[in-house]
Amino acid sequence: MEISVVVPLLNEAESLPELSEWIDRVMKEHALNYELIYIDDGSRDESWAVINQLGENNPSVKGIKFRRNYGKAAALNCGFAASKGKVVITMDADLQDNPDEIPELRRMIVEEGYDLVSGWKKKRHDPVSKTIPTRFFNWTTRRMSRIKLHDFNCGLKAYSSDVVKSIEVFGEMHRYIPVIAKWAGFTKIGEKVVQHQKRKYGKTKYGPDRFFKGYLDLLSITFTSRFGKRPMHFFGLWGTLLFIAGFGIAGFLAYERVFFEGYKMTERPLFYFGLLAMILGTQLFVAGFLGEMISRSATDRNTYLIETKKNLD
Repeated sequence: MEISVVVPLLNEAESLPELSEWIDRVMKEHALNYELIYIDDGSRDESWAVINQLGENNPSVKGIKFRRNYGKAAALNCGFAASKGKVVITMDADLQDNPDEIPELRRMIVEEGYDLVSGWKKKRHDPVSKTIPTRFFNWTTRRMSRIKLHDFNCGLKAYSSDVVKSIEVFGEMHRYIPVIAKWAGFTKIGEKVVQHQKRKYGKTKYGPDRFFKGYLDLLSITFTSRFGKRPMHFFGLWGTLLFIAGFGIAGFLAYERVFFEGYKMTERPLFYFGLLAMILGTQLFVAGFLGEMISRSATDRNTYLIETKKNLD
């Protein structure tokens, strides 16, 4: 199988026939063997019935249906697990992503050796209320992740099969798949300017709260990527610094109490700051120690990514 096209959807019954026909036409024009996997994320319209009908007419069309809405990340993760293609393309079902971009995205993966190629909707057909926050969001993500992409949240992306089989997408982390891929060791990440089309059917499923959630997810993935396997490096460091600061304050107050009498240590506010610092420092250090023990006991020695494996016999 050359290409797997993974399309998560929610209440997109109107657009599915046109999207399927468009993808099929592009694949036939370029003589590409493909499978089209629709992930119905708990739709309440006729989306699943449409998918079944499309599958009867075209054996390349497959479908997976969730009993309820789990979110785009869960849909993508399920689609990645089911995909069989050497190159995996993800796109939205609302016809705003152009299937004509697929052959070039595939070429960049196969011929240029990219692990991941992200689409960049340089010219967007969205209101200003959406484009300005999106640009700020992308700028922040670019600075924190150090990945030079202009549009992290673009649904149109291409992956090598190694990438999708090596990462796990959960929560609301679909926005940060390039970041997840980078931390998994796939560093050759490219970008391609793609055509963004106006929504033809239905309405958007995302509200303003997605930007707030996006930043929380970014902080979460940054922390877990850097310290998930070594929590002591974070909690132990800050715990030690706080404890040393508190101990220093206590030592200073004890020195003044011995050589400069006339007050009680407990009468000075600085005493309580020092005591609080030592308590918090101890708690952070213990949290790091416990986290390290949990991490060590939960680690599967066979989960490390291996690029090549020679015959060791």
